[in-house]
Amino acid sequence: MEKLNIRYKKLDPAAVAPVFSSAGAAGADIYALPGCDAAIGPGETFTVHTGLAIEIPEGYAGLVFARSGLATREGLAPANKVGLIDCDYRGELLVALHNHSEAAAFLKGGERIAQLMITPVPTVEYTEAQELSETMRGTGGFGSTGK
Repeated sequence: MEKLNIRYKKLDPAAVAPVFSSAGAAGADIYALPGCDAAIGPGETFTVHTGLAIEIPEGYAGLVFARSGLATREGLAPANKVGLIDCDYRGELLVALHNHSEAAAFLKGGERIAQLMITPVPTVEYTEAQELSETMRGTGGFGSTGK
């Protein structure tokens, strides 16, 4: 598979470039801007600066996911669960971390805070219809599959 080149710009000289932690990693680690230390109280959300801007090509989007270690050990995960970066956004990559634990969590600048995955996004068009195709599930909503 051909590698996709994602350009980034350091908005702060101390910013840390995205890094893949292993050869098979789907997401690149994103780092808090060094010096961006914070105590995040239980139930609080803190916006973390990365000091980076990225250029996502048209037809793609960036998805920002939690780092499993940070989420399970510290209770810190993206406030919106999965962040979405549109291909036309050129501002600073910010990560709003929410503390889901019952204790204060301490964030150190320069530490890994999230994972960034670049994924293809098809161009779609929504068309109004009078009827939709039938499926076995039909109109069954939340919990309707019995699981």
